[in-house]
Amino acid sequence: MPKKKAGHIISIFSQLIADVFEKSGNAPLNYKQVAAKLNLNDPESRETIRQVLTDTGNKSRFKEVERGKFQLKEMKAFIEGRVSMTTDGSAFIVPDDEFEDDIYIAPRKLRTALNNDRVKVHIYAKSKGKHREGEVIEILQRAKMEFTGIVKISEKFAFFIPDDRKMLQDIFIPLSELNGVSEGEKAIARITDWPEGAKNPVGTIVFVLGKQGENNTEMNSILSEYGFPLSFPQAVEEEANAIASAIPEDEIKKRRDFRDILTFTIDPADAKDFDDAISFKVLENKNFEVGVHIADVTHFVRPDSAIDKEAYERGTSVYLVDRVIPMLPEKLSNDLCSLRPNEDKLCFSAVFELDAEANILNEWFGKTVIHSDVRFSYEQAQDVIEGNSAELKEPIEALNDLAYKLREKKFKHGAISFESTEVKFKLDDSGKPVGVYVKERKDAHKLIEDFMLLANRRVAEFIAKKGKGKQKLTFVYRAHDAPNEQTLTTFAAFAGKFGYKINMKSDKEIARSLNHLMHDIEGKKEQNVLTQLAIRSMAKAIYTTKSSSHYGLAFDFYTHFTSPIRRYPDMMVHRLLEHYLAGQKSVSQDEYEAKSTYASQMEKKAADAERASIKYMQAEYLKNNIGKEFTGIISGVTEWGMYVEIEENKCEGMVRLRDITDDFYVLDEKNYCIIGQRKKKKYQLGDEVNIMVKKVDLPKRQIDFTLLGAV
Repeated sequence: MPKKKAGHIISIFSQLIADVFEKSGNAPLNYKQVAAKLNLNDPESRETIRQVLTDTGNKSRFKEVERGKFQLKEMKAFIEGRVSMTTDGSAFIVPDDEFEDDIYIAPRKLRTALNNDRVKVHIYAKSKGKHREGEVIEILQRAKMEFTGIVKISEKFAFFIPDDRKMLQDIFIPLSELNGVSEGEKAIARITDWPEGAKNPVGTIVFVLGKQGENNTEMNSILSEYGFPLSFPQAVEEEANAIASAIPEDEIKKRRDFRDILTFTIDPADAKDFDDAISFKVLENKNFEVGVHIADVTHFVRPDSAIDKEAYERGTSVYLVDRVIPMLPEKLSNDLCSLRPNEDKLCFSAVFELDAEANILNEWFGKTVIHSDVRFSYEQAQDVIEGNSAELKEPIEALNDLAYKLREKKFKHGAISFESTEVKFKLDDSGKPVGVYVKERKDAHKLIEDFMLLANRRVAEFIAKKGKGKQKLTFVYRAHDAPNEQTLTTFAAFAGKFGYKINMKSDKEIARSLNHLMHDIEGKKEQNVLTQLAIRSMAKAIYTTKSSSHYGLAFDFYTHFTSPIRRYPDMMVHRLLEHYLAGQKSVSQDEYEAKSTYASQMEKKAADAERASIKYMQAEYLKNNIGKEFTGIISGVTEWGMYVEIEENKCEGMVRLRDITDDFYVLDEKNYCIIGQRKKKKYQLGDEVNIMVKKVDLPKRQIDFTLLGAV
């Protein structure tokens, strides 16, 4: 059995075998009896069943009760897990134990459990239908107690209607707990009590967001909805403001001095913080010394300080359509740690000696002091590359040439190039969208990206190899698993319908053919759909102490070293690198794995908040276009409708199946399409259709279209 498939197949067999024991009342059975009950009598299947039953690992679900006969280890009466609410008021409990099936909970058996709470559940002896059933007997940990929503006030009491569609109970607010909110305003409410037997929880208004529909109100509402604070605690601001701006001379003496070497930054034109700079020098041997200089945030932010604890809680800066919610207070992100031109700044650097073919001949990691000579915007640097500006022409051209060669090596080793279109909104003074444009990624962006990738990769390799042959050094890596084979096969079949072929023979062939696909679809109407589907078929990148490779970049080791102003994992990496450069022993893997898992969770929340802000802006942009017709691409299909992305402005909305009146349409999930049951008319992912804007619901960030027909 191929190693790649083994884990997946063993997991499936384990569940099938467990079902056999459950259905037989957990009677002792040998592997041949189990195989017979599963009707799997071929030698390979029987051997797999024997392997699963005799596995003595920690996660084994079976025990040998007499020679050659097995049972399930235990038929659990109680289980712990997280609540996953459905829209009808019932829920499924997702058990902590990955080998346990979900448990169905009827609405009346939920008690006061809310979505994502950790709970203890009593499982009934018998199941109804395909799911086991149970009831919540204890709430172990609340996922959240604060919600955003609308306040409705009457003469004697008030109710708070949460925005969260999975929070099905309104919150009762005593008039004494309104705290200045007015009828119909958006606010944040905290649950303070849930009396025994009461249908609704009781709460208090903790923050008034403002008038519904106003840009500032809605953006702050999104931040609060995803658990990001709207301001820094006073203690954090005070601690930041107390940090001295002047760099002591004795600190400079401890560092490698780059102040006399040409150094510059390249960032977006509207950037306020510059956390990376590049230095460039031609050596006597005609090789190039390239320094990747990263703001030395951890010099200023000490472990367990108020700033550090707040940065850890936030995990990351959050980038909404019209604003950035920084991870660090402004004194740090825009002043002390911002590598502004014509100022001495403290950095943690990765310095490389490269030959003309971008081969790494020497490398050095350590603390530095720099002095940025020039601040380029991406557009200004691009002008130099394209020959429209002569500022630092030779260094920029040399760096661009090296970046091209680094990129070629990366793709040659199997990296995958995903170039999806990034949409930006033009906003008026009040923050309302008045236009949409597609952001272009040119050579200046890629130049910076390739040198940041180089630094991230080589720092990770340095630590991984430093720990080889002796004690492994605990470190925070950025890991990306190979794609699920079944998902990728489904994607390859779909891409084939557009005439594109994905070679599935090996990881390298998959990467090569995906890159050909990305190149071939560039600028075509199906680009976004196929790119998004390809990305969805990939595993999600995570932070972990386990030094697994990065599939998408084709790097054996990878980390995040280059953005400590906006990502907490980079701060952890800086501290660990400094620790190991000083020859210190390895730190606790369990502690850093827990921190890495939390950082991955916060990264996902930040991405969800960003998507929600884009959805809101798209809805606001189209609310004055009710009745207007557009051409779009089908970008998603579900059992209740199909998503359409308007070609002109990239806004996405839904055509609901119930609104398509020429037939009864159902979802064909395998082929990414909906099919009319009588006439067999088909609408498939990637098809062009004409639509009309039917309805816009700003509070729900939803756009509804009417289907006018295929193009």
